Amino acid sequence: MLTGALAGSLLSLLVPTSSLHAQAFGTDPQGGDAPSAAAALRQGGAPALPGSAAQARPLSFDEVNASASRGASAGPPAPIRTVRPGAGRPFGANLFGGGFSNDREDGLNPNYTLQPGDRVSVRIWGAQNISQSLIVDPQGNVFIPSVGPVPLRGVRNADLNAHVSRAISRVYTDNVQVYTSLNGSQPVAVFVTGYVPQPGRFAGIPSNSPLHFIDRAGGIDALRGSYRDIRVMRDGVELVRVDLYRFLLDGELPGVQFRDGDTIVVGARGAVVSVSGDVANAALFELDGESIAANELSEMALLTADVSHAGVSGLREQGPFSIYVPLDQLDAIRLQDGDEIAFRIDRHDRVIVVEVEGSHLGPSRFAVGRDTRLRELLDHIAVDPALADTQAISLRRPTIAVRQKAALQASLRRLEARYLTASSQTDSESAIRAQEAQLISAFVKNAGQVEPDGRLVVARKDGIANVLLQPGDTITIPERSESVLVGGEVLVAQAMLHQRSLRARDYVARSGGFSDQADTDRLVVVHANGEVSAGKNPAVRAGDEVIVLPRVPVKNLQLAATIVDIVYKIAVAASVAINL
Repeated sequence: MLTGALAGSLLSLLVPTSSLHAQAFGTDPQGGDAPSAAAALRQGGAPALPGSAAQARPLSFDEVNASASRGASAGPPAPIRTVRPGAGRPFGANLFGGGFSNDREDGLNPNYTLQPGDRVSVRIWGAQNISQSLIVDPQGNVFIPSVGPVPLRGVRNADLNAHVSRAISRVYTDNVQVYTSLNGSQPVAVFVTGYVPQPGRFAGIPSNSPLHFIDRAGGIDALRGSYRDIRVMRDGVELVRVDLYRFLLDGELPGVQFRDGDTIVVGARGAVVSVSGDVANAALFELDGESIAANELSEMALLTADVSHAGVSGLREQGPFSIYVPLDQLDAIRLQDGDEIAFRIDRHDRVIVVEVEGSHLGPSRFAVGRDTRLRELLDHIAVDPALADTQAISLRRPTIAVRQKAALQASLRRLEARYLTASSQTDSESAIRAQEAQLISAFVKNAGQVEPDGRLVVARKDGIANVLLQPGDTITIPERSESVLVGGEVLVAQAMLHQRSLRARDYVARSGGFSDQADTDRLVVVHANGEVSAGKNPAVRAGDEVIVLPRVPVKNLQLAATIVDIVYKIAVAASVAINL
């Protein structure tokens, strides 16, 4: 347990609570004598974890379907957008980036059947020695000296050696060995037409796949072409039909041995359904028919984990409709041409996951109720008082990092729009603007790569703020430090021991002083708890970081002020002194 003095200082962080029981991931609740981060010395046993409010009853399919038939929206607003039928990228659009047109011209598979014009190597040794490269003649034969014509038309490549050996054995019954191989095939030219970007006649070999010739024609037209209606025609008769969805999903592709003059026809795109939301395959899916069961389409879309609902909108005879249903009700819905379905994670879990980093004992991940607050969880995090600085606890929150990033990007866009589109009155002013434009472009590029840490300052004069925790929060309990880190535009960036009598400029002087590019009018001090101080010479505490910002080398005062403001925001959000 804590000593009286330490316990008293840490108890000031909290208000009494009796409503939390935190369960660490993969561990039992903590025990032992290690004090908690909140230094909670309370009486009685561990209270129960606060639960979330009961979830509202989801609407049944009959309820939403009844509303849909009247053309009204039922249930919660469907989180889907109104999309024009045909908008978006078709499923399989990246298929013809795989280099099918680069198939090797000598790639003859074992199932290939020989045709006139193919070249066969025949070697015979023993009682008779023959080594020749023979061409299958128009009658489908090869002529082997002392043996005669051997028919090969229609013989599988895999059976070639056995077929020739049987023919030779009828003449030479003893002491003869035979080896044959298919050296090359007669080239073919195949027509590709229909909905492809570049219809034409393309050369290949008979064993090439249909994908080879379609790729040569530029793939399938993304707006008009079908991935499910591809026909191989021979003499006006359909030889085989190809459904590329079977190849994309299961690797199935019908085998075709092409002949000279065959035609591949890519049909018009059929009915499509737009799929979006929390899925791996967000695309336009072409239907094999007039409709498809929604749950069957969800299998092709590859839903991400925890998807719970789907919003469906479209047009029927009764008029437009929009419904929002739980995932287990999709089997009652059939989708038609032009429908849109958006899958969403719309589940209010009663338990969230919060991580802990820094100087603490025990697990680093906790599962807590949605209504858990920071100081309640700190009550269950054990720390070593000699190592952990419990006065400098802070939070890293992903939602804050996203907002900081968005604000930074907006500032950079305004900077570009304000300056790079400004006109010049004279040639000299134009030259200066050209130099500054190059500087600004480089600055915007570098600044855009900064990733804010999403730090939320929870330290207050009266202790730690009892904020409501959110999923993905990371509680930072820093280790006690006796050093001060100095970085940015100083001659030597380094760490040094903290001294109560020194302020920011003293530490800069001990680091060799300011660099030539330093802004000496405003120094930034990032405290261990996430707070930021700025000024000519701010105070410094143990564990702080002193950042010297760069000076902005532009003459335009308004432009300089804008860049200085952005540089300062970056220093606060990411503890980085970005250079110009």
